[in-house]
Amino acid sequence: MRKTALILLTLIILSSCGSAKNKRVTPRKQQTTKTIKKARKKTNVPATRIVKSIINNAERYEGTRYKYGGTTKSGMDCSGLIYTAFKEDNIAIPRSSRAMSKTGDWIDLKKVRAGDLLFFATKKNNRSINHVGLVTAIKGDDVEFIHSTTSRGVITSKVKEKYWYFAFVQARRVL
Repeated sequence: MRKTALILLTLIILSSCGSAKNKRVTPRKQQTTKTIKKARKKTNVPATRIVKSIINNAERYEGTRYKYGGTTKSGMDCSGLIYTAFKEDNIAIPRSSRAMSKTGDWIDLKKVRAGDLLFFATKKNNRSINHVGLVTAIKGDDVEFIHSTTSRGVITSKVKEKYWYFAFVQARRVL
């Protein structure tokens, strides 16, 4: 019985990117799109410069190993990577991938641009969002995004890859 429980726990941890430890987010703490846009206007920095900075922030963590709930160079999960990349530019977004998926405006995958967030459902027979990536480049109809995977840590992938294509759920623009 104990061995079975340990195996199940291991499978659950390895099956998805996850998000931060289950922190309760009250509506007051959630940042709306309007608040994010206000914060951007206060800095008087064009959106394109902020987007480039956020992408550069995320790319500095490339190669960092996966760590559930992590937000540092010693290890991070997918939502930790995105949360940290935005935080380094003083833009607050929710910490979990599921909460991030409710922030900003829904956009069609064909209209994404650098800086947009992509959300995925990586569990079999479950379309609940549990993974997030940041669009870094669009080359024709090929969308590249940076994210943290349980197997390879922080890497850049393409939506065209079979695994990510079938796991894709939605895209959101927060900036």
